[in-house]
Amino acid sequence: MEKARLCFITGGVRSGKSRFAESKALEYALQMDGNLHYLACGRDRDAEMGERILRHRKDRESSPIAWRTSEYATDITRIGADIDQDSIILLDCLTTLLDNELFGPGNPLEKEFLHSVFSKIINAINVIRKQSSCLIVVSNELVQEPIFKNEFLHTYGKILGQLHQEIVGQADEAYLVETGIPLWKKG
Repeated sequence: MEKARLCFITGGVRSGKSRFAESKALEYALQMDGNLHYLACGRDRDAEMGERILRHRKDRESSPIAWRTSEYATDITRIGADIDQDSIILLDCLTTLLDNELFGPGNPLEKEFLHSVFSKIINAINVIRKQSSCLIVVSNELVQEPIFKNEFLHTYGKILGQLHQEIVGQADEAYLVETGIPLWKKG
């Protein structure tokens, strides 16, 4: 079975990447006569995140095509029961997924564990692509930030950069969103 179309969208925090990703998903759904699925990885941990989750839900409610939302902070392949070959899936976002997978209780930040998290995420993306018609992955561009003074942040940034490179290598399209303007990078 052929893998689904893969679109990667990255940008800084609050750059407009999620709004752009939702518009791309709608565009694909209209082109492919598909159904929309939002794969949310965020957890409502504080007031700010709660507000962001509500804003994203409201944005999707105004869509001309209804969205189905699945919330999986980890183990994103669980969406498989909810999707089919007509599904356009928006995974929002890779940075949150990585955070959830890496920094759970009792997770040792050792080389083998870090590699297993990288592999788990890449394998999950490939599984979802085999079950759907399109996967859009949203991520934050953090590797440009001065995060390397802290060992945990350095490790996180390094794995995130590796994930970005692997996903963009497989992607049909890639965009960098800055100040609400999508910049086409691949495709």
